[in-house]
Amino acid sequence: MDGIHDLGGKQGFGKVRFSPAPAGTAIYHHAWELKANALSGALVAAGVFNMDEYRHAIERMEPRHYLTASYYERVLTACATLCVEKGVMTREELERAAGGPIPLALPAAPGRGNRPEQAFAIGERVTVRNEYVPGHHRLPGYIRGRTGTVVGVSPPYPFPDSAAHALEEEWEPTFDVRFNTADLWPEASENATVTVGVFRSYLSKAG
Repeated sequence: MDGIHDLGGKQGFGKVRFSPAPAGTAIYHHAWELKANALSGALVAAGVFNMDEYRHAIERMEPRHYLTASYYERVLTACATLCVEKGVMTREELERAAGGPIPLALPAAPGRGNRPEQAFAIGERVTVRNEYVPGHHRLPGYIRGRTGTVVGVSPPYPFPDSAAHALEEEWEPTFDVRFNTADLWPEASENATVTVGVFRSYLSKAG
C-alpha cells in the first residue's frame, strides 16, 4: 500500500535533524513506552503475529493519527489492532480495560504471493516493477519503475507481501540494487548513489 509512512524521497520536509544523544540518555521517557515495547516482543515471541503483520498494522493507522503519534504510540496501536483482529480480545474488552476509546488501525487490503523465481547476477541491470499493491509490501515508492545495478545479495527472508496477510509464502533473497540519484530525482539531487535491498519478486531484468 502507498501510505503516509512511505516518506523516502518526499520533498518539503527539510534536512534530517540529527545530533548524537549525550551519554546516559534514557531510551524510554515514560514507563508505558517500555511496557509497549516489551508487549510487542512478547506477542511476536508467542506467535500471535509476525513482524510483517506488525509493520502493516502501523502502516494502516489513520494518516493523521500516524503523523501525530509517537514511536511507541504506533507500537501500542499495532499491538492493540492485531490482538483485536486475531481474537485475543474484543475492542469492547480493550476499551473497558483502558477506561476509554482506543484508536485502532484501518482494515487491511488483500496481500499477494511470490512471483515465479528469477535469478539476477552481480553487476546485472534490473528494473523495479512499477506496481501498486493494495496490501503490505517493503518496496520504497521512490525506486518504483527505476533501473539500477545489482551489487549484492542478502539471505532469504519471508516474502512480506504474503507474510503480512497470513498467506503461504516462499522465502526469497533481497538483492542490493545501486541506483544513481540523478535517475531517481533527475532535477533535485547531487551526483551520488543509493543502494536499496529489494526483494526478488519486485524486480525484473532491465530491457
